[in-house]
Amino acid sequence: MRTVKIFADSTCDLSDELLKRFSVNIIPLTINLGDVPYSDGVDIFPDDIYAWSDEHKLTPKTASPSIESILNILKEFDKKDTDIVYIGISEKMSVTCNTVRLAGEELENARLFVIDSKNLSTGIGLLVISAARLAAQGKSAEEIVAEIEQLREKVSASFVVDTLTYIHRGGRCSGAAKLVANTLKLKPEIYVENGSMEVGKKYRGRQDSVILKYAADREEEMLGALSSMVFITHSGCDDDIINSVRKFVKDLNYFDEIFVTRAGSVISSHCGPKTLGILFIRK
Repeated sequence: MRTVKIFADSTCDLSDELLKRFSVNIIPLTINLGDVPYSDGVDIFPDDIYAWSDEHKLTPKTASPSIESILNILKEFDKKDTDIVYIGISEKMSVTCNTVRLAGEELENARLFVIDSKNLSTGIGLLVISAARLAAQGKSAEEIVAEIEQLREKVSASFVVDTLTYIHRGGRCSGAAKLVANTLKLKPEIYVENGSMEVGKKYRGRQDSVILKYAADREEEMLGALSSMVFITHSGCDDDIINSVRKFVKDLNYFDEIFVTRAGSVISSHCGPKTLGILFIRK
């Protein structure tokens, strides 16, 4: 029987606790502060990003890891009886999936399966945990790929940003540019659709009240989701806001598990501080 190892990149925003619990391996993306490269979650963290951005009035550049760095991680699992299933950030947002494919061509023994999540942050994390659970049930790599590729179309990922500055600088959400042209006071919902970021509802006001309104607006959709899990993922919100959202979701008495995670450096560099999202899988 072949052993299946589940991999993701650092943009899945799973906590160390969840990575350990579900035996998930991570390939970190690269973040460049000026000309200096760092590895997401290894030697750079979100607060470093914010400090650098505030000082330089710039957003760091993010990049796929090199083929060599990916191989250095994968080679430990390059065994004849091993299948590696990698679930990566949307190919419309990054070339990381393709870089992993190229690295896989250098493996001598293990088989590599690459899945484009068509998502970001814990929108990927939902699929990664689902894949890990399937692997724990003894599913083959082929079976896991087939199920995850069906499941990814049902992921509901959105978040509300406190400032448009970061997401506009990052250039991955074309709709944000139009909003910036009008006003920076809007706090829009950004959602993922078919691998791209789009602008949804537009809020005004203090971020704490905006986030609670956003959560209330998501209630009906949450109650139509798979009940196994839901993520509350943030990029550095105050504890009282996080706890209020968690209480709101818990009081629905619907989800088996509520995971609260903080976004890593790549996601934080594009959405900025005080962003929060609620992510789940629709039925």
